[in-house]
Amino acid sequence: MAITAAMVKDLREATGAGMMDAKKALTETDGDMEAAVDWLRTKGLAKAAKKSGRTAAEGLVAVAVSGGTGVAVEVNSETDFVAKNAEFQAMVAGIAQAALAADDVEALKTADMGGKPVETVITDKIATIGENMALRRMAKLSGENVVSYVHNAAADGMGKIGVLVAFKGGDEGFARQVAMHVAAVNPASLNEDDLDPAVIEKERTVQMDIARESGKPEEVIEKMIVGRMKKYLSEVTLVNQAFVVNPDLTVGAAAKEAGVELTGFVRLEVGEGIVVEKEDFAAEVAKAAKG
Repeated sequence: MAITAAMVKDLREATGAGMMDAKKALTETDGDMEAAVDWLRTKGLAKAAKKSGRTAAEGLVAVAVSGGTGVAVEVNSETDFVAKNAEFQAMVAGIAQAALAADDVEALKTADMGGKPVETVITDKIATIGENMALRRMAKLSGENVVSYVHNAAADGMGKIGVLVAFKGGDEGFARQVAMHVAAVNPASLNEDDLDPAVIEKERTVQMDIARESGKPEEVIEKMIVGRMKKYLSEVTLVNQAFVVNPDLTVGAAAKEAGVELTGFVRLEVGEGIVVEKEDFAAEVAKAAKG
């Protein structure tokens, strides 16, 4: 596969690696971006692997809670200007309310919203505002209690990041602090049991490869990996992370002190994982000139 300058640029931005190192990583992995990131990590050349990818799409995440059920929906627009539009925000709020009665995003598209299916409401709004829009994702969370939090709020109940936290116990204020922590730190799972085994195994493999670069014996490497995996799990699982409100405690320990049992969480961020291809200015002008 031909390695382009754009691919090298994207990998450098994602890892902080040098240009030649990024190019070599892509060459060694036949252009596979994810594998190239792992290759750089193995060689100790990745300064900070950015797991979420570039956030390129605009729009809003809205949250709604009713009793022990919470929902978060992501509705995308082409520009941030439209995301600040009152009409668009009112539509997104209505979609979030409709989501409380839907099981998934496909059901939500056909759910009733003021006498019309949600997808028809969106189509009508596209015609009114003149910009493309899409209902991208929906997440639902149930528990004894559910609280919500919105980061970078554009209006009540909606913003760039929406979080839901399910919990047992009566301390809603503490649960909301945990929701703020989730927005800031973005854990991969509630605990180790909820983490995808494939993700754990992949990290273990990467750490083994890094350790082998040291040239140490296998029995020493095995002991090194135990510590490294413990550190990794403390970084990606919510209950084991240092609590942003009190870094001297893990989130799990702080929850125990507050008499709260955390049972689940949801975090949606606008444009997460979407990469929009951008033309360079000259190409854009040339394209426009051709009509």
